[in-house]
Amino acid sequence: MNSPSLYCSFYLDLDDIANKIKHSGARTVGLQFPEGLKRSAFFIAGELEKRTSVNIIISGNPCYGACDVDMELMRSVDVLFHFGHSELVKGLDNVIYIETPARTNIKNVLAKAIAELGSGTIGLVTTVQHVHRIDDIKAFIRSKGISYVVGTGDSRIKYPGQILGCNFSAADIPCDQYLYIGSGTFHPLGIAIATKRKVLCADPMTTSIEWVDPDKILRTRCGIIAKCHRADTYGILISTKIGQNRAALAQRMAVLAEKYEKKYIMISLDNITPDALMQFKMNAFVNTACPRIAIDNAGMFSAPVLTPVEFEIALGHKDWNEYVFDEIRD
Repeated sequence: MNSPSLYCSFYLDLDDIANKIKHSGARTVGLQFPEGLKRSAFFIAGELEKRTSVNIIISGNPCYGACDVDMELMRSVDVLFHFGHSELVKGLDNVIYIETPARTNIKNVLAKAIAELGSGTIGLVTTVQHVHRIDDIKAFIRSKGISYVVGTGDSRIKYPGQILGCNFSAADIPCDQYLYIGSGTFHPLGIAIATKRKVLCADPMTTSIEWVDPDKILRTRCGIIAKCHRADTYGILISTKIGQNRAALAQRMAVLAEKYEKKYIMISLDNITPDALMQFKMNAFVNTACPRIAIDNAGMFSAPVLTPVEFEIALGHKDWNEYVFDEIRD
C-alpha cells in the first residue's frame, strides 16, 4: 500500500528502513520530516510500526534542512530517522539520514534547457532530490555534443554537483554558464551572485525553465543595507541548531561592532522568527544562523536582518562590489 501524497513524487523504501530498525535493536524510534513530507508522517509511522513493532515518536518541530536535527528527540529515542536530506552533521551515532529522491522524467526539461543554453561549457548543479540523476543528466548533455563540468564541493557536500541553500561550493568550477536542476530560485541566485555568471533553472517537477535574474534581490538587499548605515544598536543572532551554529563568526561580528563603535547584544535562538525578535528593540540584527533567514523572510521582521557580509558593508568595512550570499562552508 502506498501513500499517494508521498509516493507519487518521491522514492522511499519502507522495507529498507524497517530492516535498519530491526538491525539497530531499537525499541523507540524517532522520525523527523521536512515540512513537505509531514503530511505523510502518519502513513509512514503506521507502516513502520506494523513491520517492526517499535514505538514511534514523530518530531513536530519545524525542520529546515540537514543542519536541523531535532536534538531533543534524538536524545529521547534509540534511533532517529531524518528524512529528505543527505547527511551533513557528522558524529551523531543514532541519527540515520533517509534521502527521498524525486520521481521525475528529466528528459523533457533537459531538452528545453539545452535549446535555451548557448555555446560554451556548462556547470551542472542540483539538489539532493535530483542528484541521483546526475549521471543521466550528464549522458543526455553529452549526447548533444555539449561540454559540461561537475564540481565536488567541500566536506559539507555529499555528492558531486550537489548544492545546498547555504553552500554553493560545488559551483566553484571553470565554466561559462550554469544549468541548475531543481525547484526554486534561492540556490541559483546564490550561484549567480557569487560567480557573476548566468544560471538557467530547469525544474523537473514543473518542466519549466527560466534564467535567474539577481538584480531584483540585489536592489532589495541594497535598500536594507542602506537603512542600516545609521543603525547604532545591533542584535547578533547565534543559532543553537547543531548544523547552523557559527559562534566564532558571531564573535567576529561583535569585534567589528566594537571597532565601529556600535552597541550590540548577542542573542541565542533555536528558531529565528519575526515573533522571536519582536521584543528585542534593536535598530537591526546580524544573522549568523541559516543564511536563508535574512533573505527569505526579509519583509517579515520588525527591524532589518543582515547577513554578516551585509553588516560589513553597512559599517563601511567592505565595499558593495564585494557582496555575495552568505554561505556555511567548511
